Amino acid sequence: IMNTLGLTQIGLIILCTTTISSLQCNHLHLQQRKLIENSLQLLDKMGEKFPQQCLKEKMSFRFPEQVLKPRQKETVKVVIEEIFQHIFYIFSKNLTLAAWDGTALEQFQNGLYQQIEQLEACVIKKQIHYFWSKEVNRLKLKKYFKKIDCFLKDKKHNLCSWEISRAEMRRCLQLIDKVIRKL
Repeated sequence: IMNTLGLTQIGLIILCTTTISSLQCNHLHLQQRKLIENSLQLLDKMGEKFPQQCLKEKMSFRFPEQVLKPRQKETVKVVIEEIFQHIFYIFSKNLTLAAWDGTALEQFQNGLYQQIEQLEACVIKKQIHYFWSKEVNRLKLKKYFKKIDCFLKDKKHNLCSWEISRAEMRRCLQLIDKVIRKL
């Protein structure tokens, strides 16, 4: 009797967790919009206006917008999750020369992590991840972020390279926000 009661309680906990999780996933686009809006505000708060001395160093990275236009709605979530992972990676290293507000930066990183966690919990990965990994678009996305990473390394992670990268991540998040609004 004790084992049956224990198993029943475990079953109810799993059922409740699954129900709560699925409810969160049904409103994922609303949560993501709010988190992206917050991330954009934190990007602004992290640093001052774009430094004048950095204008001559402008770099065009050309975000591959076609990655945000896949055939399946679920694939968009996988793509967005991967973009957030790339942004998190870039903003998690060699930040010593970036003259940014440390608290805002930490909140930005935490927000990205939260977005990644939410997407991972809601995305049906098995089949979609397989198709996404085979796509040319995934390679374009990796190439885009690799270009930003190499730019930072080539410039020895100086102030201007970080400011240019911050401006680029702002454009990237704005594109994602536009896509999420259509979901």
